[in-house]
Amino acid sequence: MSVMGIGPANWLKGSSTLLLSCRTNSIPTAIFSRSKLNYFPPTFSIQHSKLQNITTLFTSVNGHKIGHWCNQSTKSYCTAPSNVSIKEEQEATVVEEDEETKVKKIKDAANSLDIRVGRIVRAWRHEEADSLYVEEVDVGEAEPRIICSGLVKYVPLDHLQERSVIVLANLKPRNMRGVKSNGMLMAASDASHENVELLEPPEGAVPGERIWFGSVDEKDNLPDVATPNQIAKRKIWELVQPHLKTDDACVAALGTHTMRASTGVVVSPSLKDADIS
Repeated sequence: MSVMGIGPANWLKGSSTLLLSCRTNSIPTAIFSRSKLNYFPPTFSIQHSKLQNITTLFTSVNGHKIGHWCNQSTKSYCTAPSNVSIKEEQEATVVEEDEETKVKKIKDAANSLDIRVGRIVRAWRHEEADSLYVEEVDVGEAEPRIICSGLVKYVPLDHLQERSVIVLANLKPRNMRGVKSNGMLMAASDASHENVELLEPPEGAVPGERIWFGSVDEKDNLPDVATPNQIAKRKIWELVQPHLKTDDACVAALGTHTMRASTGVVVSPSLKDADIS
């Protein structure tokens, strides 16, 4: 409850004493009993030494600690009692700040990945590996990239031809059974990994266009992409990948940050709440 516009008022547990909190430098508080009302004098000055005395006084009333004094700039006030200690509040704030820092770090790392719109020019079965396709993919460069992907069990070969895809383009090249693969096609998969679908860029997106995580307005403030050596050394993909999923509308995202191209969002054709790799 509030009393005479002064502020929150709290009865001390198990007593007949009421603490009124206020926001004034001259009358810091009042202690009210059911039979008598006592104010600290209007001339009372809040100094550090007297602050300690007030704290002692409050602590000693019926053995209950009923509040503590704070000073923010020129405002002094007393707070209502709480079941959470100051130390616990500070620790919670640190944890919250640490979590915010962690989320920002992951998002920044994700946006340092060189993820692009691609278009498969042609695809064929790998001659030395039954589970692999080899694709020539236009990613906006002078020549198509050669990329190997383990999609034989999941995607018919004819579904790859002339298909728009999402490409992770700044991984170190890998030799895959005699074929150097220079990138990765990004796909969504269900928990059992029995169903796998290639991610699809929005209609109108062109090969080579950069993909990012976040709002539309963030497009012009993206960090520079990392080099393949930086990706490997800092384990950026390993940091980001566990946080990539599709939502219940099949939209690809990093946590709450949507995966975007200039013309819309990146999606899986039908997989909801699926992992992305």
